[in-house]
Amino acid sequence: MDIINNLLSIKIKNRIKLIQKAIQNPIEQQEKILKTHIKSACHTVFGDEHGFKKITNYREYQSLIPVRDYESFKEYIFRAQNKEKNILWPGLVTWFAKSSGTTQEKSKFIPITQDSLKMCHFKAGKDMLSMYLNNYPNARILNGKSLMIGGSTNINKIKSFYSGDLSAIIISNLPTWVQIKRAPSIKTALLDDWSEKIKQIIQETYQQNITSISGVPSWTIIILNELMKKHDINCLTECWPNLELYMHGGISFDNYKHTFTNYFKRKQINYLELYNASEGFFGIQHEPDKSDLLLLINHGVFYEFIPIESGLEKPEHIISLQDVQLNVLYAMVISTNGGLWRYKIGDTIRFTSITPYKIKIHGRLKSFINAFGEELHVENANQAIHYACKKTNSIAYEYIAAPFFYSDKSGCHEWIIEFTIPPNSIIKFNKILDKQLKELNSDYESKRFKNILLKPPKIHVARKNFFYDMLKKRNKIGGQNKIKRLYNDRKFIQELIENL
Repeated sequence: MDIINNLLSIKIKNRIKLIQKAIQNPIEQQEKILKTHIKSACHTVFGDEHGFKKITNYREYQSLIPVRDYESFKEYIFRAQNKEKNILWPGLVTWFAKSSGTTQEKSKFIPITQDSLKMCHFKAGKDMLSMYLNNYPNARILNGKSLMIGGSTNINKIKSFYSGDLSAIIISNLPTWVQIKRAPSIKTALLDDWSEKIKQIIQETYQQNITSISGVPSWTIIILNELMKKHDINCLTECWPNLELYMHGGISFDNYKHTFTNYFKRKQINYLELYNASEGFFGIQHEPDKSDLLLLINHGVFYEFIPIESGLEKPEHIISLQDVQLNVLYAMVISTNGGLWRYKIGDTIRFTSITPYKIKIHGRLKSFINAFGEELHVENANQAIHYACKKTNSIAYEYIAAPFFYSDKSGCHEWIIEFTIPPNSIIKFNKILDKQLKELNSDYESKRFKNILLKPPKIHVARKNFFYDMLKKRNKIGGQNKIKRLYNDRKFIQELIENL
């Protein structure tokens, strides 16, 4: 087995040459992807309707195909789900990732083709391992198993297609060598009942040689807490001595890292951030000591970017990769080998480097508060919460915030925060949070001037497991369900306050 693991490690490490080649020729790779996609989909319904045969370059593509959101794609997706071939991508699409989004969004069905699985998700997974093994030459993660904590949605057969969350689809299609290297069993991984799933994961993996873990931090913490409680252990290395890596994504890790550090009292482990969504695998943390992500530019995704100024998108100024600038806020638009054409994914990013192209995720387009012109985005909120926790020796588990309106037309931001370790003084925490938001956001600071328009924040401290119970009540339990943290109205927060 050691010989096989060593050969596998060598083969994956050698992929770094292909990764470096792509990094050195990014625009050429992007142009090649666009031309290949257009040629492949030339005879699809979408391609025929939008004149793909006429397109020879990006400018023509830009002029003939409008930017779309999910609602504009629903008709095409519905036809593909009803066994019609060659709708958005050549052939019959039988897999659709059910993306439940945040706590209140309706489900979306994202087409998953064999090309997008192979050339995007699986290819990126192998490149992720290659980067890690080259950054840590003595790593031995392939000698054990990876605990993959995915969503809770089973694979469902609906008419002529299969649906489930992305993790369920990936698990159902993984190559044999990856199946051997992962845990828990497929039966457990695809359980719909999240409570039962937690029990089975703990039972199956406690005695296994787990060398890495992957999953959304909030749900991973729930499982690890239950495991440590059940077996009365204080450090995860007591059951998994060879554990060396935690791979995470989906939400900011800043507010969770302290909790993970406490799980490993006897050894230091490595962390690796990923940018993986139902629509595609977009980024990987390239350097261990830097938190920005290498944009994956040869994985079946053609990228475009809409500048955002003063909180508003500027679609007339949409650009391709070669024209992006550092530290400008962009909404990301993608064209993929899954059949999504100029699709606005809903995420905002900033470029931190263009040699190579590296990004930081800023947040969701719909996750912000701008009721008073303060333009508070989730990136600011995450940073301020993290700072306030650090200054008060507390740990925040989850939070949401929304505007509160006083009768004199002024207002404030109202927060619900669930702490793993609460601060000794919530008043002090509030003051630090408010001050840091002013430091991070000049619009927030100006609206807070002399308390005229925006008054100090109001904070409600939620009981333990408040957000878990809230998700459970809404049938949103599972590793890929995330809490939308900022709201620009009071509808959702008002309902939660009534149940505090």
